[in-house]
Amino acid sequence: MVPKTPSTATSRSKASSQPSSRSISRTCAILRLLGDSGAEGASLIEVAEATGLPKSSAHRYLLVLESEAFVERDRRTQRYRLGIDFLSQEPNHIERLTQKARPLLEKARDKWGETANLGMLVGHTVTYLDIIEAPTAVRLSARIGEKDFVHSTALGKAIAANLPEKEVRAILRKTGMPKRAKRTITQRQQFMAELEKIRSVGYAVDDRESEDEGRCVAVFVPGLSAPVAVSISAIASRLPASKVAEVAETLRAIAENLTLEEVPRILPPKSGSR
Repeated sequence: MVPKTPSTATSRSKASSQPSSRSISRTCAILRLLGDSGAEGASLIEVAEATGLPKSSAHRYLLVLESEAFVERDRRTQRYRLGIDFLSQEPNHIERLTQKARPLLEKARDKWGETANLGMLVGHTVTYLDIIEAPTAVRLSARIGEKDFVHSTALGKAIAANLPEKEVRAILRKTGMPKRAKRTITQRQQFMAELEKIRSVGYAVDDRESEDEGRCVAVFVPGLSAPVAVSISAIASRLPASKVAEVAETLRAIAENLTLEEVPRILPPKSGSR
């Protein structure tokens, strides 16, 4: 029996769909790279490497995206960033995320009696998207929209532990590592070791590193369109180190409700760790 040969029209349809799928995948790869690059952006060579395209082809993709205002080019540095038409979609996304997270943060605040936070990496700093304040008169809390350092906050460290090392180092070069409190990590090598520890236990701790009397626990939320984490912050005397892992479990449950991806399990820290 002679096997049937697909019709010419069907073959042509399948062949034409493959380049189209590849083009969509490459476009997504470019937008993902630029989203991860933040305000610093990415060079043409970095875009070509991320997509596996020759520089000339990567440049054509960027020209189209730039013409649609999904990408913008810094005329001085010749680096590319997400453009205004792409970023204009973010407010609705942020509002939906905030609305979904708020009742979960309120529940965590009520359980622990401490301030619960939702933060996102924007450029080189963490921006507070929502803050559910503790009912106590003496409390630790920032303001919605306020920006803070990555190296000295639990939110920032939880996010940084889930970024490529190259991007983390770029952030630290841009912002520096100023000493915010007596225990602030100010050395890059020590900070990178801290991120490794965070990856191993599933949560980050600001242990009196942003404020001398403050302690904060944070968990990263994977699978979202931007780097996001949730945290609980308190006066250190009200949040002893012995309770940190339990607080992290509460935050992990919030993260699980905000993403379809698996959230790493919370593990006890190794003895003798910072």
